[in-house]
Amino acid sequence: MHRHIDIYCERVGPEFWAEPLNAVSNLAFILAGGLLVVAFRREGATLRSDPAIAALIGLVFFIGVGSGLFHTFAVVWSMLADVIPIAAFILLYMYLALRRLVMLPLQACLLILLVVLALVIAMPLLFGFSVSTYAVALAAMILVGGFLHFRRGHPAGLPILITAGVFATSLSLRTIDLPLCEVLPIGTHYFWHVLNAVVLYWLTRTMMRHGRQATAA
Repeated sequence: MHRHIDIYCERVGPEFWAEPLNAVSNLAFILAGGLLVVAFRREGATLRSDPAIAALIGLVFFIGVGSGLFHTFAVVWSMLADVIPIAAFILLYMYLALRRLVMLPLQACLLILLVVLALVIAMPLLFGFSVSTYAVALAAMILVGGFLHFRRGHPAGLPILITAGVFATSLSLRTIDLPLCEVLPIGTHYFWHVLNAVVLYWLTRTMMRHGRQATAA
């Protein structure tokens, strides 16, 4: 029998429905993905033929499904179904932001991604997964958004910075889930899902509006 993974306040046993709020709140990702599909279909033919944007939207759905699986089954394979789509979205979005918004050469983009990937792998080993991995993503959003807004006057800069603020709030609520468990038995992790659905939606919409495929040429 598989040993269940108990790392959230709401879970009190191995049962499938032991995290109802954490599980159901993943519907926010499905809603975000659906809204993105609607927006995607309303765009011109150039954007609709952009596989990178389609991949971002697909990953939003995968994140919702994977997280839902983890907060119900709570075993190793479902944890991988949760974290792999998240990591894929972070890396793909960072590449697109550097290539299409910051307009860096391909080699520079790949080098930065390798550094980020190394940090994503190394920091959890040193500081624990829950905060450090996402702290890398938050730092990247602030740096890219700040550079675009304050140095370039790029219209994508401010939306990315605002979204970074939402993500910082989301990360804070994720972090206090276990410390507040005694006074708030249902935890705060479900807020992480709802706010992150907003984060993924606005990041993807920003890329749809300002990171068209032609600008990377």
